[in-house]
Amino acid sequence: MTNLKGKTLFITGASRGIGLAIGMRAAKDGANVAIAAKSAEPHKHLPGTIYTAAKEIEAAGGTALPLIVDVRDEHGVQAAVEQTAEKFGGIDICVNNASAISLTGTEATEMKRYDLMNQVNARGSFLTSKCCVPYLKKSNNPHVLMLSPPLDMSAKWFSGHVAYTMAKFGMSMCVLGMAQEFKLDAIAFNALWPRTAVATAAVKFALGGDAMMAASRTPEILADAAYEIFTTPSRELTGQFLIDDTFLASRGVKDFEKYRVDPAKKLVVDFFVPDDIPPPPGVAETLASSIG
Repeated sequence: MTNLKGKTLFITGASRGIGLAIGMRAAKDGANVAIAAKSAEPHKHLPGTIYTAAKEIEAAGGTALPLIVDVRDEHGVQAAVEQTAEKFGGIDICVNNASAISLTGTEATEMKRYDLMNQVNARGSFLTSKCCVPYLKKSNNPHVLMLSPPLDMSAKWFSGHVAYTMAKFGMSMCVLGMAQEFKLDAIAFNALWPRTAVATAAVKFALGGDAMMAASRTPEILADAAYEIFTTPSRELTGQFLIDDTFLASRGVKDFEKYRVDPAKKLVVDFFVPDDIPPPPGVAETLASSIG
């Protein structure tokens, strides 16, 4: 498969950041992009709505469908998926990007925050995938992508923020199980995770402001990696937990400098990157310490 022209993507949390970047990359091929997110009105800290995202998708060459969706709402997700399939004649790719984060220890984690993370991350990804599967079965190259980490059961990834890790690993467990469950249907289920912090508004306000943004890569690295996944035959790539730069390097990419926000700053390594997945040649020298 050479491109995504005419393909339909259903992307949660696509009003900004990584979700929007993935949609924009697909739009360059002339893809259809359903922007499923809660942001109908501008947020005081987080720029972008489903409507501004739709304009960007259209300007890039795609066809956009902005949808007000809360992934915690079963009926709302089902209705949005049905509306997407009706408008575009089906669904080829499901991207579970919507996520909630709270880097708090056990005693400091309020149960409403615990519930939010698990409802958005683990339950929301399960629900969205479940609703898309009947349409994906009819696609000639169906993919489901979770923006979630490898299942590295090391205590260091849990100890500082047990609730958040449980919620993110819940998304990855969907990959582990569903890849096998739907193997005969040729639906690919994969997880994609960044080696470094990624410059999004959420990172800016949750993890360290402008200093963290400068020590990050742009969302385009994940968009390019996702594109490589989606243009691979689904029977050839499923059940994998991929780190963005390592996967891109396996596809022949050598220039990772283009993704750095500030080439003068060392890149901060993200959570959940296993020690046994080393960076591509030349990347190690650009890395600083880990977030957590």
